[in-house]
Amino acid sequence: MVPVTSPDSHDGTIDERSLVAARSFGSHAAEYERGRPTYPAELVAWLVPGDAMTVVDVGAGTGKLTAALVAPGRTVVAVDPDAQMLAALRGRLPEVETREGTGEALPFPDASVDAVTFGQSWHWVDPTRGSAEAARVLRPGGVLGLVWNIRDERAAWVAELSTVMHHSAAERVIDGGGPQVAEPLGPLETREVAWERRMSIEDVVAMAASRSYVITAEPDRRTRILDAVRDLAGSVVEADGLVRLPYVTYSYRATAG
Repeated sequence: MVPVTSPDSHDGTIDERSLVAARSFGSHAAEYERGRPTYPAELVAWLVPGDAMTVVDVGAGTGKLTAALVAPGRTVVAVDPDAQMLAALRGRLPEVETREGTGEALPFPDASVDAVTFGQSWHWVDPTRGSAEAARVLRPGGVLGLVWNIRDERAAWVAELSTVMHHSAAERVIDGGGPQVAEPLGPLETREVAWERRMSIEDVVAMAASRSYVITAEPDRRTRILDAVRDLAGSVVEADGLVRLPYVTYSYRATAG
């Protein structure tokens, strides 16, 4: 078990608007779990070395990345600002310890973990404070790992889907040249892989419904968005009743000195 310290003792805070957005997912945890994809195993293996025995997954949500990090002999702790998301994670992964916290205020002592990961969540973090906090809790040689699943808009219908749902902060980070980390971490190594996810129409709708823009939209607007997503997914459904949704997964890692 990883020792606990109070986040307040490290002067870490998160921007209030970002905190509200980050905590918007909990009321739609079931849609998040259904609609969001997992991560390619080869990139997870690259992101976190096999000899990392204590791993903290920040912004863990319902545990999409957390589940892939679990391994024999390894301690994985899931951190999220949203208690409802952590409750959903515990229901799925009862063996994983959970703690409330943010990337700027990690509830762990100095030099106590081997890896800190952010799956689909670094864009909610102030990169300067988040980098300093990750470096603080990492042991020398430890790894900060960042990963995002991004829909591949080279497919015309996927580009239209993004227009309907609105682009997310994560997509803007990737389109803007990738994430930033600050000293004492860096430089970032990077890998990416293209793949497809087979989904039902309602899986696609659940994916859209789990996005912060849609969650926080006025009810009438939310309904219009989800109806448009359902119609668009229906236009590309195949004979087996499934949709091929292409993704590119972008992964980044930096080593602590």
